[in-house]
Amino acid sequence: MRYLELRIPPPIVGLIVAAAMWVIASRPPIWPPSTSVRLSAGVILLVIGLAIALSAVVSFRRAQTTVNPLKPETSTSLVSTGIFARTRNPMYLGMLMGLLAWAVYLASALALLGPVAFALYITRFQIIPEERAMQALFGSAFSRYSQTVRRWL
Repeated sequence: MRYLELRIPPPIVGLIVAAAMWVIASRPPIWPPSTSVRLSAGVILLVIGLAIALSAVVSFRRAQTTVNPLKPETSTSLVSTGIFARTRNPMYLGMLMGLLAWAVYLASALALLGPVAFALYITRFQIIPEERAMQALFGSAFSRYSQTVRRWL
């Protein structure tokens, strides 16, 4: 299954998962919170996710390295400051938070399978190949970084 590695842009994966969550959630909600509660909680999660992802993009831009997730071998520097001091994958964490926000809004326990599926897919087909590329590019510096900063949180 290596042929799927670094092939599908993570935002496309997120959109596919979000669409699947919407289909799954077409059944009546298991818990019936009001729309305003679902919307408020969803917006809070979404804003947190966007802040995390955008801070990662800013860090990459400041370091003048690529943001392209399909070509990690073109990275010019190892970013380990800012949000990257807390998580090695803040952009994917931000996307995951967005999917959690969507699941909350949909008010479906089954929709919670979406963020789980996203995390599993992204870890296997995006993060692990990216980490191989970072190890090849940055060697012991990446090894030290990956030992001190968690992959997700």
